[in-house]
Amino acid sequence: MQPAADPPADDLAPTLARLRHAWQAAKPGHAQRHDDLLRLREALKRRLPEMAEAIAADFGHRSHHESLVADGMTVLTEIDHLRRRLRGWMKPRRIGSGWRFWPARAELRHEPLGVVGVIAPWNYPVNLALIPLATAIAAGNHVYLKPSEHTPRSAAFLRSLLAEVFPDDRVAVATGDARVAAAFAALAFDHLVFTGSTAVGRKVMAAAAAHLTPLTLELGGKSPAIVCADAPLERVAARLATGKWFNAGQTCIAPDYVLLVGDAARRDALVAALQAEATARYGDLREAGDYTRIVNDAQFARLQAHLDDARARGLQVVALAPTHDPGGRLFAPTLVLEPGDDATVMQEEIFGPILPIRSVASLDHAIAEVNARERPLALYPFSDDRASVERILQRTLAGGVTVNDTLIHFGINALPFGGVGASGMGAYHGRAGFDAMSKQLPILWQPRRAGSDLLKPPYAKISKIIGFLVR
Repeated sequence: MQPAADPPADDLAPTLARLRHAWQAAKPGHAQRHDDLLRLREALKRRLPEMAEAIAADFGHRSHHESLVADGMTVLTEIDHLRRRLRGWMKPRRIGSGWRFWPARAELRHEPLGVVGVIAPWNYPVNLALIPLATAIAAGNHVYLKPSEHTPRSAAFLRSLLAEVFPDDRVAVATGDARVAAAFAALAFDHLVFTGSTAVGRKVMAAAAAHLTPLTLELGGKSPAIVCADAPLERVAARLATGKWFNAGQTCIAPDYVLLVGDAARRDALVAALQAEATARYGDLREAGDYTRIVNDAQFARLQAHLDDARARGLQVVALAPTHDPGGRLFAPTLVLEPGDDATVMQEEIFGPILPIRSVASLDHAIAEVNARERPLALYPFSDDRASVERILQRTLAGGVTVNDTLIHFGINALPFGGVGASGMGAYHGRAGFDAMSKQLPILWQPRRAGSDLLKPPYAKISKIIGFLVR
């Protein structure tokens, strides 16, 4: 599918106005929301092979199986979760008003906000566009989507898919470069979801501040794996390999570095186990259909600069496969051993198949290292000792945690997904997203006769009643 022509930036505000006008004229009820989600699911399911081809074309090569799991399954299961629970979430909920306000009756309703903006990234271009979009639709909103300019064929696929499912006054798509994205972020949305880097997230937040637009920011950071002294290294290596090499490490919650409790011999045993995983999974990378390429030349050069910096510092750099092809953007799984904080691989999110490994003397040292950094989007403790895991959980804070594995918490529809501090703001998935993209409207129903009728001067007449209320 060829990329569509980008609209001029001055078309953005009129499109938003059209979406808002249509929403105000006919706010979606349960039947429309449920039908919209069903039609979106059916259309995506039918076009999964086309989706995988579009993503692969954008990356140069991407495993179709990874696309089916990460950009197909995740969206389909999220839509299923939303549809099954939508009626219950939409029901008004009785809230106790307390004896002081009897006989008043209180309730809480979930009302749609209006038009939700979604700025999606390039690394999972369908997943991270359609899950927030489907959630906004479930909450009764209209949606304006801005896919990444770095994956133009995926953006064209999304535009075609959404045009098949929705009228253009319910869902619209804006494509374009960073200039268009900046103008998009500055629109007066009723809610804005952004997924991307912390640096760009700060710019989005500043742009949204002009309209006091509420935000869900899904950012990144350096997500650590803590390997405790009791953790079996073969199992650890297998699960680190999946988390780090899936999509060639271009995942916001990929393990960004490893803190291994133990000595050099234990570290070398982990290196050997990771080497065995790379060989068993991929063999010759040039022939490995399941190993994804780096999305563009700029990202490849950024990753290569990390290795150049590590070698210049005299660090041990271990390539786990001999093939490294800049022309094809084939970046081999690579380890960097014992980097200091001055190495660039320890200063910024890696977002690629480079894994630094640092040995630490104790679990307390590992926890201290995590707490010395900004709070991560994900944290991965590895231990079969429940007390050690609880110690990590109680003394650190991250956006989400998977114990003895990586990535998997993202796929649990009922768990909120979001960061904390520099790794994000707010959360979505399941009920958390439905609530974030709704106004939780408090309503108090007062009968014809109420105690508040007595609350008027002269207060001396009701001083005993006031004394009873404040007892």
